[in-house]
Amino acid sequence: MRQENATSPENMKILIVDDIPENISALALALESEGFTLAMASCGEEALKIVESFLPDLILMDVRMDGIDGFETCRQLKKNDATSDTPVIFLTVSQDSEDIKQGFQCGGVDYICKPFSQEEVCARVRTHLHLRELIKEKEKLVNELQSALATVKTLSGLLPICSSCKKIRDDTGYWNQIESYIRARSEAEFTHSICPNCSKTLYPGLRKNK
Repeated sequence: MRQENATSPENMKILIVDDIPENISALALALESEGFTLAMASCGEEALKIVESFLPDLILMDVRMDGIDGFETCRQLKKNDATSDTPVIFLTVSQDSEDIKQGFQCGGVDYICKPFSQEEVCARVRTHLHLRELIKEKEKLVNELQSALATVKTLSGLLPICSSCKKIRDDTGYWNQIESYIRARSEAEFTHSICPNCSKTLYPGLRKNK
């Protein structure tokens, strides 16, 4: 039985962009059998419109199309906050190293050469969806850790403080000097001096020079 989780095909959406109907049909057949939710576009301009509402988890993009090509479409996707981190896998008949290099430079994560096999397409799609979820999980953990550290270093709530000696009681019931308590829970450092009132009390004979 397939386990339901965030990376299950049932929870993933893929956009196929190709100007050849036969290629779209072949890709759709392979990916629908895996359980992915699909959307199709026949050109880059159409793809840029579809992503606004469909918000795919991954895009399979033909390189050579009428209108703007796959490289330029990918560049525009990367400028859009909603799709900037969406993995793009290029579909190409070319194995020219310059084309491959350009694909990675504009933001693609992988490429599949035509003619392609259904097994290869599904394997690469699953791999990059899994990598994307790992990256998102890592970012989530980093944000949670930063938030936790910020909370640890922030004083909030009511502080039980002695009205006489000004010591503060911590969660264990121990009474701390105010400097020690605040230093342990914030980024504050202390420098010591004597205020005018205490100076008069402690050093009554001390007079300011006139």
